Amino acid sequence: MTLGNPRDKFWGMILALAPEGLSMTGIELASFEDFVLMVKDGDSFSPAVVFFPMHRIERIERDLSDGSLPSLSQRFSAKTGLDPAVLLRSRNLGSDDQRRGAQAPAVQQREDPA
Repeated sequence: MTLGNPRDKFWGMILALAPEGLSMTGIELASFEDFVLMVKDGDSFSPAVVFFPMHRIERIERDLSDGSLPSLSQRFSAKTGLDPAVLLRSRNLGSDDQRRGAQAPAVQQREDPA
């Protein structure tokens, strides 16, 4: 996700999308390599759970590979052996929710007509 005013980029998992804004769990894109090393080394971490008002959001992109360039998720998995979606989801469920087997809120996917 690319944000404006101030300009920033985040990578992670969308928790909720509403007319007011977007909630997500993840990290600043500039910290991606450090995050990968922390996970790979077994260090504890807490990805941020953040809300961004819609007026700051410039662009939201799916994390897809581009030709021979792997996506960030693929790079994360290759270096850590872990699925980032599972890791981010498990870090953000409260202990009561984990015992009940709850899952993070889903976001409805829409087809892009363009």
